[in-house]
Amino acid sequence: MPLIPSLRRQLSNFLKLTHKLQRLTQPYFLPLEETNGWQFLGLLVALIFCVGGVVLFLLTALMAAVHGVLPQLTDTYLGGVEGWLRTTWSSWRGVLFCGLFAAGCLSFFAIRRQLRRRRWLPWLLLGVIVFMLLAVNGINAGLGFIARDLTNALIGRDPETYGRNIWIYVICLIVALPIRTSQFFFTAKLGILWREWLSKSLVTDYMTDRAYYRINPNDEQVTDIDNPDQRISDDTKDFTAQTLAFTVSTFDAILAFSLNIFILWNISKSLTLVTFVYTLISSTILIISSRKLVKLNFNQSRYEADFRYGLVHVRDNAESIAFYRGEKQEQEETERRLGILVKNFNLLIIWETIIKVIQRSSFYGSYLIPYLILSGPILLGEMEYGEFSQAHLHLSQVEFALFFIVSNIDALARFSASISRLAGFQTNVEEAVRESRAARQAIPSGDGLVVRHATLATPQTDRVLIEDLSLSVSGNEHLLVVGPSGCGKTSLLRMVSGLWSPREGTVESPQPGELLFIPQKPYMTLGTLREQLCYPQPPDPALFSDDHLRSVLELVNLAALVQRYPDFNVKQDWPRLLSLGEQQRLAFARLLLNSPRYVVLDEATSAVDVKTERHLYNLLAERNIAFISVGHRPTLTAFHDNVLELDGSGSWRLLPASDYGTSPA
Repeated sequence: MPLIPSLRRQLSNFLKLTHKLQRLTQPYFLPLEETNGWQFLGLLVALIFCVGGVVLFLLTALMAAVHGVLPQLTDTYLGGVEGWLRTTWSSWRGVLFCGLFAAGCLSFFAIRRQLRRRRWLPWLLLGVIVFMLLAVNGINAGLGFIARDLTNALIGRDPETYGRNIWIYVICLIVALPIRTSQFFFTAKLGILWREWLSKSLVTDYMTDRAYYRINPNDEQVTDIDNPDQRISDDTKDFTAQTLAFTVSTFDAILAFSLNIFILWNISKSLTLVTFVYTLISSTILIISSRKLVKLNFNQSRYEADFRYGLVHVRDNAESIAFYRGEKQEQEETERRLGILVKNFNLLIIWETIIKVIQRSSFYGSYLIPYLILSGPILLGEMEYGEFSQAHLHLSQVEFALFFIVSNIDALARFSASISRLAGFQTNVEEAVRESRAARQAIPSGDGLVVRHATLATPQTDRVLIEDLSLSVSGNEHLLVVGPSGCGKTSLLRMVSGLWSPREGTVESPQPGELLFIPQKPYMTLGTLREQLCYPQPPDPALFSDDHLRSVLELVNLAALVQRYPDFNVKQDWPRLLSLGEQQRLAFARLLLNSPRYVVLDEATSAVDVKTERHLYNLLAERNIAFISVGHRPTLTAFHDNVLELDGSGSWRLLPASDYGTSPA
């Protein structure tokens, strides 16, 4: 039957989603490598046992204290609560509650080692939230009895009973309000702490072993991870908020169901059974109908990010677009991305409307159930109308629990999409880290830069760029890399810098901190002028004084920049304010401040004049810095000892700079 494979597929997808949820959720509460998912779920149940026991003990102590001070108050208004507590403690239920409380406490005690490094804090906050949920649901359960007495007092025209119960009703509402408000506060607080931890964890993994470089598209490398920035920022925010919302709502639904189902069962068994059957049928129909929402929500998140990225791209390249007068093409591309977004959102509207119709139909139908089931007993005089009101109130609480999935199916679809995007990002980052550690990366060495029989190919197309290359750069040697465009010059620099790995052979690079790379378009940080100059070192004034920074800027012919911005702590949009030539000179100032032993220059002086270029290279030579340069200017040969010429087909030749241009190719 076709239904069986479909159910199996749905179950498989659900289990995969659950596994992704566990890998994203559990590490904040318990170490993933030391515990499993069942222990995590068991501890959540143990938390309920602990909180339930605390509530029972506190309620017993509170009632005993009130009875000792105002016995008339408890006898008149709280006799039902006192009676229930006496019955509980004098029966097997008291032993059961104590046993469950002890089991919950022992569970946390047994796993105390895994709760180090402040992992106890989220459990404490979660316990406080569950405590408040239990308190509010207890008040709601009691309100059912008060509503019954109020209704009967009104029908029986009994002002004394009505006045007494209305005051109790108001007091319960006043008590419940700050509890609900505090619950919101603690839930939001736990959410932001979790988001901070998860974001830091993802950023740490993202920056480990240059994973950020491997999973981002660059040159011929491809990736299926779109918009990593959105996944770390927006998706972590949505994931933590939605996970907590569903967790709290699930606890709320379980408590509401547990406290109200027994009351409803005692009022009307037939009403309870019909409610179960009706909810089961409605939920099944809705779950089957909502499968399309998950994919649509996943795509919507991606299209929203793509559209936003397109707008950011225009902003970052505004001047280039203006020079080209490329407004029409950029507008068309932006409108294309917007069109994809709108098309998917229109489908989302249609399916969400279908889901809303089913939801509304389910809710409207549930309103009729108590009237259809209980009308007979009321008309025959077998039930008071107050009991009907009470049944209606408790039924709404039970339906809240049973219709939990029905009520949140669209949010669950968005939640599922958020889990998939974040889990996909996490998996790709971990895979990038594993690939980086398994690859033939440059080996740190104190003997300079040595390449032994290295064959370099592009990571994806596997096109061989350089074959069986051997060379070394040490001391204060200077090497110039030349060749036609696309022959692999920049790829060679990636290999010696450790970004790409050779297919064969080995690469020995200087120790970390001894090698600095300067690209044609220097990297400008989002910070102050001091941070620009000191990068990647910390901008510590004790290490780099203002006078030191000023003298270095003057050395690279940027004295005018000091006059424009005498305060080194000023923040500006540096890529926009500085010309490419100024950015390249600033990069040389950064180089002089960092004082590496080796420098890799990828057309790092292409935007400055020949005189300034000579001055900058002389600064490096004066400081005995070894460097490898890539460039096309014939004037560069004079600053180098050797020239490595590539042809793009794998062949190469290494010759003294004095012979380059005179020897036959």
